[in-house]
Amino acid sequence: MTNQVRVRFAPSPTGPLHIGGVRTALFNYLFAKQNNGVFYVRIEDTDQNRFVPGAEKYILEALEWLGISPDETIGKNEKFGPYRQSERKELYKKYADQLIENGWAYYAFDTAEELDELRKNAEEAGETFIYNHSNREQLKTSLRLSKEEVDTLLASGVPYVIRFKIPVNEVLHLNDIIRGDIKFDTNLLDDKVLFKSDGMPTYHLANIVDDHLMDTSHVIRGEEWLPSMPLHELLYKAFGWDAPKFAHLPLILKPVGNGKLSKRDGDKLGFPVFPLDWKDPISGEKSSGYREKGFYPETVINFLALLGWNDGTDQEIFSLEELVQKFDLSRVHKAGAKFDPEKNNWFNQHYLKLQDIASLTADFQSILKTKGLYFSDDYVGKVVDLVKDRATFVSDFYNLSDFFFQAPESYDEKAMKNWKEETAGYMQNVAEILSSTLLFSAGEIEKTVKNWINEQGIGMGKVMQPLRLCVVGALKGPDLFQIIELIGKEEAVKRISTAIEKNK
Repeated sequence: MTNQVRVRFAPSPTGPLHIGGVRTALFNYLFAKQNNGVFYVRIEDTDQNRFVPGAEKYILEALEWLGISPDETIGKNEKFGPYRQSERKELYKKYADQLIENGWAYYAFDTAEELDELRKNAEEAGETFIYNHSNREQLKTSLRLSKEEVDTLLASGVPYVIRFKIPVNEVLHLNDIIRGDIKFDTNLLDDKVLFKSDGMPTYHLANIVDDHLMDTSHVIRGEEWLPSMPLHELLYKAFGWDAPKFAHLPLILKPVGNGKLSKRDGDKLGFPVFPLDWKDPISGEKSSGYREKGFYPETVINFLALLGWNDGTDQEIFSLEELVQKFDLSRVHKAGAKFDPEKNNWFNQHYLKLQDIASLTADFQSILKTKGLYFSDDYVGKVVDLVKDRATFVSDFYNLSDFFFQAPESYDEKAMKNWKEETAGYMQNVAEILSSTLLFSAGEIEKTVKNWINEQGIGMGKVMQPLRLCVVGALKGPDLFQIIELIGKEEAVKRISTAIEKNK
């Protein structure tokens, strides 16, 4: 095995990439980059029954959008290619045969119906059927049958599987980088299927063979694979290969903390669980993604990094470069990490503020055009600058700034209760002040209007609240005088006149 750190993300193309898978990819990427190693992606598509068209492309596109593209993958630096398991299937038979020859595996000829019957009988007896040391020499296997019988069955094309022969009466002492020392009793393990007579390996065999042939130094994967760790360690031992170091990441839990965040939770709980939008090619069902919802890739990277890891400080904002510098597998937690959608939004609000005005303006212009509103980039850019600190997404801009583009057609009923008999007169005076103001800047307008209010001895609220209602339609928005400057003298006076007329 190489001394270089080589880690992999090995998804199956069975649908869109779940956010938990994204975190696994991210932690592999960070570990590789911190150690000047290689991060590669291998597509594990040996289960053709679960293959979903478009899923492979989706996975690679998602990683690219997030800025954690692999160093090696399908069509890119294929040093240990192919990187698609279905194109490697000719490799696996010889390794399965090798395990048969050295006594670590055996042929099993039981039919599906026979196994179902065994499970049913065990269930009726209040037991659980496990295919292992307790029964493998009584079942239809090469451990019981003679060599001649086995050869005859194989030659006649009878379907079979190759099962791993788990050792008896052993306690395995294994080490996980995150979880420390773990013990497994081999008597409690079942003899997993490694290879089928249709020529396809199962996940366990293909995974171990490929990790070895691709010089994988560390296997960083989700907690759900922890029960497979003893089988995988034993497979390395059976082949006489050095095993990689293992690290099993904690689960990502639902916001309520009750159970694993699943693919089915997408949209149902009010937030995406996929990086990109996905449309199921068979059912047509649509699922929303972080990209299309308006999240920035920096946001997704930042909040995922903190789901199960921290650097030991109170720091919450990390760039990808900082994460590469600070990431440490020893600081990954064992316990599950609760997914917090509100914190998720908080991160996006932070990264939105860091975007340059030009890119935000371009994004907002796309929204305005769908509404049939056409304004100059200069004008829209000034609006964006005024409202962006209140927004979580670019899609929030219009609700925060609609009054910059269209005069109010109605007025907030609750706020209108403060519109008194004398209010129309005050508003008429303000309109005249605006009309006669030569230097039409926010600062000059504010000074002139407030001087008049003070001279008249009127309370500020009696003028400023109704004035905002006239211009905006509600008691919302950024600095009122900045709004008035931006919409311009003529528009501001017109809106005041309209409000006076409508509220006679």
